[in-house]
Amino acid sequence: MADGMALRMARSRSELLDVIVEPVFIPVPLAPGRWRERGFNQSELLARGLALRTAGEVRTDVLMRVRETGSQTQLTPGERLVNVHSAFAVPEPRFAGIRGRSLVLVDDVITTGATLNACAAALLDGGASHVRYWTFGRARTDADRP
Repeated sequence: MADGMALRMARSRSELLDVIVEPVFIPVPLAPGRWRERGFNQSELLARGLALRTAGEVRTDVLMRVRETGSQTQLTPGERLVNVHSAFAVPEPRFAGIRGRSLVLVDDVITTGATLNACAAALLDGGASHVRYWTFGRARTDADRP
């Protein structure tokens, strides 16, 4: 399904591709336990599909999940922030590869933005100049109309 999702995302030609000439896609990393459970990282599959369609590059060695976090699905927005706080980092040897670069953080869905914001903070701490998000979907909120 990820390839079809990436195709739809690329067809949308997000405005971010108008400002980033050679996109560097950074998938949100899964916790090792979650990866073993699934056998794949959906964000990485989306990032690879986007890279194929946009002449971009995928970097899976830049952003690391440095601690296991619980599932976010049943958490309140505040609990989600606490859950992912300091859960991601860029290893110091990878700083040079992102210093001054504009990066595109890829995830399947955004709910509150807690995970994406925690990832972006780590990338910015690692030297990235800009971090943009690209997700396939957005979870419904109370503000959405039925």
